[in-house]
Amino acid sequence: MMAGMTIDTETAKEEQRVHDWREAGEAWGHSANNWATLYEHYAIDVMIAIFCRVGMADGVDVLDMACGSGLALRHAGAMGATVSGIDAAETLIEIARDRNPEADVRLGSMFALPWRDESFDVVTSINGVWGGCEAALVEAHRVLRPAGMLGISFWGTGTPNDLRGCFKAFARHSPEEHFGSMKRLNDIAAPGVAETMLTESGFEVMERGERVSVIEWPDPELAWRAVSSVGPAVPALRHTEEAVVKQAVLEAIDHCRDDRGAYRFQNDHHFVIARKVGQ
Repeated sequence: MMAGMTIDTETAKEEQRVHDWREAGEAWGHSANNWATLYEHYAIDVMIAIFCRVGMADGVDVLDMACGSGLALRHAGAMGATVSGIDAAETLIEIARDRNPEADVRLGSMFALPWRDESFDVVTSINGVWGGCEAALVEAHRVLRPAGMLGISFWGTGTPNDLRGCFKAFARHSPEEHFGSMKRLNDIAAPGVAETMLTESGFEVMERGERVSVIEWPDPELAWRAVSSVGPAVPALRHTEEAVVKQAVLEAIDHCRDDRGAYRFQNDHHFVIARKVGQ
């Protein structure tokens, strides 16, 4: 463990056990085409904010942890960066590779990054690091070069928060133990939690900011296909008839429809920027 880090080995092992990357990958990759085309661009606003602050530019070596279907990789590459990514979902990785044929995109766990120490200038994770993921931050610290930059994002608890209704609908139709898991993951949104996680993993926190995530769909069918592509939908879809879950979700987001019938789905979205310290 590098100097300045307080995450012990046993804690890291427990985090890897709780966050089963193969199970997570199966969930998040269950509807890969819908996720990639109808939902992943929800993160554009925080992505731009993070990229502007971490020095994304020509010749910068970037790793995106939990890269999904590679949208962040594509935009980082468009800014001149040399991009690498890792994700737990094989179906999403396939799309990421198609989108980014020059990138080094790997299937695996962010808790055990398959790159050498000090390989990157920048590490990002767009809604990939959650409560209890300190071991992933330790790995990010390891693969960053001295003074390397890190940018992560996650959902906030303020307004607007159209996701809350969706996730409550999923939770109501999922096995009981799933609700507690969802709540624990989003603990990172509480004031100071992300900053403490980063500090204890060897980082100096530089800035915290927020944006409003906006994503739009033209009709109920596409709205459902988009929202049901997220990982937290899977326990509900396995536990309850799809038509029942669909109705509950569409009722939860009915207030998002405008006068023309299109959906405008908006959510409080936070990011934190940090710098590697220690040798």
